[in-house]
Amino acid sequence: MKDPRNRTAPRPKAQANSAPYVFVAPAVVLFTLLVLVPIGYTLYLSFEKSQVSGLGLGAGARRQVFAGWSNYTSALADPAFDASLLRVLLYSVVLVPVMLGLALLFALLLDARRVGLQRFARIAIFLPYAVPIVVASLLWGFLYLPTVSPFTTILHGLGLSMPDLFATHAVLFSVANVGVWGGTGFNMIVMYTALRAVPSELYEAARIDGASQRQIALRVKIPMIAPALVLTGVFSIIATLQVFNEPVTLAPLTNTISPVWMPLMKVYDEAFTNNNIYAAAATSIAIAAGIFVLSYCLLRLSNRHVFEGR
Repeated sequence: MKDPRNRTAPRPKAQANSAPYVFVAPAVVLFTLLVLVPIGYTLYLSFEKSQVSGLGLGAGARRQVFAGWSNYTSALADPAFDASLLRVLLYSVVLVPVMLGLALLFALLLDARRVGLQRFARIAIFLPYAVPIVVASLLWGFLYLPTVSPFTTILHGLGLSMPDLFATHAVLFSVANVGVWGGTGFNMIVMYTALRAVPSELYEAARIDGASQRQIALRVKIPMIAPALVLTGVFSIIATLQVFNEPVTLAPLTNTISPVWMPLMKVYDEAFTNNNIYAAAATSIAIAAGIFVLSYCLLRLSNRHVFEGR
């Protein structure tokens, strides 16, 4: 017989039901304090403005008043902001296809059967992602400068001259090159991991049917990792629309990158140069709303054509 003294008393049902909420509570509190509250305060500031009375002197000369939608209309009607939006869209069009195309190419090559030094190649391709963006931007910035770049000596030895990579028509591609160099490795790892999860029986069946390595890659591998391609594509577009560190780091090296060259640079300039936190808040909310709508549309489109169509 079992000893009744060793019987564990059942826990109250209310205590068992509350246990998940106790574990989730710290994350909810941190998310509220560090994400929701700052977003709410920024939204509040975007509808405010500073009103100056008299000569602007004294304790009550400046006060915060309701501004309505004026901050948003001023931000959206600003030619500098509109130009930065067009520039960041062009930047995304240049960077995302090149970066994801190289990542897919490297992932397919590393997944091939007869490729040597796979471990070294994976580390070498992924390594630029581990370099901080500021360091990578400075590295490429000095490589772009003809006075300090080693490419200048190499090209002079070949009888060629160093092109001006900071020229108005080339600076966008120079900044995009930094993003491609730093982001290809991460996206390659995501795609390569998805390829390794594909059952090898599919490849064997395709080889038995007479498919070549190229046909297997185009008709089997790429369709099977379509969700990974969508994931990296959406994240890459969001990241490019938020580009800030690369142009800000390269700006002191050239005059072609203005303080409002990209949308987030416009927010920074409004907040810390013009000391207008209300316009900066409205601009940042407008950018966040645009990114949210674009991301939602891309996810809906990808779910319809990739996930539901499989």
